[in-house]
Order: sequence, then structure tokens, then C-alpha cells
Amino acid sequence: MIAWLDHRPVFPPLSRALAEPNGLLAVGGDLSPERLLAAYRRGIFPWFARGEPILWWSPSPRMVIRPPKLKVSRSLAKALRNRRYRVTVDRAFRAVVEACAAPREPGGDTWIVPEMVEAYCRLHERGYAHSFETWVDGELVGGLYGVGIGTMFYGESMFSRVSDASKIAFVHMVRHLQDMGVAMIDCQMHTPHLESLGAELVPREAFVATLKLGCASAQPASMWDYDYSNEPA
Repeated sequence: MIAWLDHRPVFPPLSRALAEPNGLLAVGGDLSPERLLAAYRRGIFPWFARGEPILWWSPSPRMVIRPPKLKVSRSLAKALRNRRYRVTVDRAFRAVVEACAAPREPGGDTWIVPEMVEAYCRLHERGYAHSFETWVDGELVGGLYGVGIGTMFYGESMFSRVSDASKIAFVHMVRHLQDMGVAMIDCQMHTPHLESLGAELVPREAFVATLKLGCASAQPASMWDYDYSNEPA
């Protein structure tokens, strides 16, 4: 039986998550900062389509990337070395979320509905949601956003307007967060794209054990201070 949430920011045990659809745990509630933070600290995230109630998930296995296992293809390594670009953090958070929310195809739909955009912007205002942005000649061309608690980072979505722009942001994110002591980055669901970058599936129990350590760790003061330029001076 799926739990229906009330006004309290609490969730049922993860053991009650369904096997099919994989990880569905609860329905309802709201997208307040308090509930979202309570969810992420337990390895739960919201994901629902327009017109649906809020659905809360904790799939097993879980897609994660451990920074030392990042894979950079030859072509991507060449782009990182030779392209003109700049990568920043939190310079255009709302713009990144709205770009991620845009349908991938004309007339298509998106799971990042307006209430999700506003919810993560509220988290950003409180210092918990962050974006990595790729710029070319001052124009935002790609990026990603997610939630950071302690030394744990939960990736949400990415977008790209030019070739490799989101991958460039992703590589810089992984390398920077590794320098900040992040042991694991949540990628939520398996995709071939994430697998090609080094992400792997882990059991829910292993994921939750690692996130508990990360969420309880002190966050470095420079965690969200990043500005890299690969453009001529």
C-alpha cells in the first residue's frame, strides 16, 4: 500500500518502496524546503508529470558516480582542453533550472513542472540547491543543477544548447566536488549517457549508508565557490 503524505515532512521506511514501479514510496505532501530536505537526507526525491500528484521515489539499485571513476572520452578531453568556455557555480541558477525544464522536443512535455522550478529556487535561496553553468562568449550554453547537503550532492537535471556543454559542466562539477571531499554524487536513474561518464548502479542500502555520512559531514566553505575559464585572457 502506497503511503499518502499529510502536512508533516515525514516519510515511510524505504523498505516500503515498490519494486514495480521501481522505488515508488509515497504520494502527496508538498514541495516545501523542509520536506525536500527531509527527503534528500533519506535518499528520496520527487518526480511526477504534469497533472499528477507529487510522487516520491527511492529506487534500487541507484545510479551514482564516485568521482574517481569519472570517465572522460578522448573527444570530451579534447573539448575540455581546446574549446573556449567558462564554468561557474550559482551565477544563473533559475536560468539553468528553466532551461532543464524546457521540453526536449517541440510540443513535448517535461517533469520539471512550474511548481518544481519554484521549489528548487526556494532551496537555492536557502543555500541548498546549486547550479554549474557552462558559458561561451558570455552566453549560457549548458549546465546542471542539484541539491547539496554536507558533502553529499544529488544531481537533478542537465541541459545543453551546444555540443558537449552539459558534459563540460558535469566533468568540472565532479572534479571540483571530489576536491571538496564528496565521495558520491547521486544520479538517481540509470541512463546510457550517465553510464558513459562513469556512473554505476549500487544497492539502495549502500547508497543510503554513504549519503548518511555525507549529509553529516561539514561542508567546506569553498564548496560553491568555483569559476574556471578556458578562454584567452
